[in-house]
Amino acid sequence: MSNIYAQDIDVFQQFYGRYSYTAIGNTLNPAENNPNTFCQILPQSTANLNMSADQTVLAAYLYWAGSGLGDTEVSLNGDPVVADDTLNVVYQQGSITLDYFSCFKDVTDVIQMTGNGDYTLSDLDISDTLASNPYHCAFRTNFAGWAIIVVYEEDTLPLNQVSIYHGLEIINRNVPEINITIDNLNVLDNDGAKIGFLAWEGDNTLNYGESLVFNGNVLENLPLNPGDNAFNGTNTFMGSNTSYNMDLDVYDIENYITVGDTSATIQLTTGGIDGNGVFQADLIIINNIVTVLNSQLPDATVVINDLSVSCDNRDVWIDYTIFNVNSTEVLPANTPIAFYADGVLVGTASTIDDILIGEQESNNIVLNIPTNIPNDFTLTIVADDIGNGTGIVQETDEGNNSVTQQISLLLNPPIGDLPTLELCDEGNNQATFDLTSIESQLSNVAVSVQYFNSENEAELLINEIETPSEYVNSINPETIYIRVNYPDCFQIGSFNLNIINCLSDTISSTNGISPNGDGTNDTLVIPGVTDVFENHVIKIFNRYGTLIFEGGYNHPWSGKANRGINHTGSLLPVSTYYYIIDLNDDNYSEPLVGWVYLNY
Repeated sequence: MSNIYAQDIDVFQQFYGRYSYTAIGNTLNPAENNPNTFCQILPQSTANLNMSADQTVLAAYLYWAGSGLGDTEVSLNGDPVVADDTLNVVYQQGSITLDYFSCFKDVTDVIQMTGNGDYTLSDLDISDTLASNPYHCAFRTNFAGWAIIVVYEEDTLPLNQVSIYHGLEIINRNVPEINITIDNLNVLDNDGAKIGFLAWEGDNTLNYGESLVFNGNVLENLPLNPGDNAFNGTNTFMGSNTSYNMDLDVYDIENYITVGDTSATIQLTTGGIDGNGVFQADLIIINNIVTVLNSQLPDATVVINDLSVSCDNRDVWIDYTIFNVNSTEVLPANTPIAFYADGVLVGTASTIDDILIGEQESNNIVLNIPTNIPNDFTLTIVADDIGNGTGIVQETDEGNNSVTQQISLLLNPPIGDLPTLELCDEGNNQATFDLTSIESQLSNVAVSVQYFNSENEAELLINEIETPSEYVNSINPETIYIRVNYPDCFQIGSFNLNIINCLSDTISSTNGISPNGDGTNDTLVIPGVTDVFENHVIKIFNRYGTLIFEGGYNHPWSGKANRGINHTGSLLPVSTYYYIIDLNDDNYSEPLVGWVYLNY
């Protein structure tokens, strides 16, 4: 009984455009290891890259593989190469364990710079593995080799989908097949369609029903690759049948895919009945598979360029871009876009124009986040989504349509309605207010509070009231605006100042005036009364009880008569006079009486 551990063959890279691929590579085995018996590999091997002038290298990937756990540092044309990744697979037969590896390196820059010519791989050393585990050589599974997969652009090609699948999987008598499904196709033409693979440990002499099956059709490429011996140590690109224990092959599949196909299946198999009626199978290690299919589809992706939130506002402004990059077709106008907050749909939009291959379209939207969504939430934008997870556009890749970002709304405790500050008139409708007393009504999470005479000044942080604890109002009533600052935001609120009339118990009932023009006591002012009660009426009487003057807030007594026989416009004689003041205030119904001494 055997156990096999593998890293499944899966999509590694996909390219969309007027692209195809080629490959070079070579074995490091001096001969086929079955039926031959040897226990060493070559120090190096060479392959030639010969691309035409109208082919431009888009990407290139170096693979090297062999027995053991892996040599991650090799040389290409004498320059050191360190693996980007190493894949391993283990084959265990009873108590015997056999390890195999494949290393990978993106060598796009090297191939673009070097171009055509010979490429030599060296310094791949598996000697320690072969020395420490003699079963590799005894079982004839000792191998090493390398390959470079080159994706190129050529203007005369149709719009293709080039897909590179890689991993490291074993097929043998216990696991005789690997199945791979290619989704998200829209085949418009089958011209130039092909499939290739890189596999290790195939033996030409072990012909046990090894096949590459595409859409149910066994592929054949004679004379190198018969349909029942696909893994036979050949290199289609070099026309070689001495690629010992390494297969680097490609097949035309124009006749096996149909216009309108939306998917395709790949099957790699080994195993068959030998001449003695016994089921036999070779051990094959699949490293990568490459398909070139004329599939014209768009590919909608989305990125968030910028977003912003406002203080104490549940609106989120988002600037986003829809791309159609990994595509072979135009992304149509009116492709839907859905916006989710913690999975709840909060907005929809759509593309405006057709987005050409490789192009993009930017737009923005303002989302109002419902109150049932927490202040901290995950925003998800999905291209090609009508708002319920359903798309209307078939794409090359249906799994790359969304982008997410964490958002925190800048919401702080509301200021609410603030009470009016009310003080007694200190004279002429003015009083001294301690504006800071309002802060007891605010949340204690506020960092600071600033005071202003207008909302605009509070927003712009200009003309701040410098001494809010001793503020004298300028009008009555007056509105004061506050800017409440929080750690990451601020709020604007307001409250009113109001002056009321109050009658003090300490008002003096005696007063004197001296209207001599010196600017002092020229008119009768009774502090807290005549300068506070704007609607008051004052009447002045002489000692005989004759009314000689009647006035008010804007017409104080200045020692002259405007009533009675003495109404001459001249100053009255020095004497004591008496007054009655009607306050005309609903809170004070009783008049005030007193006397005043007139002197010069």
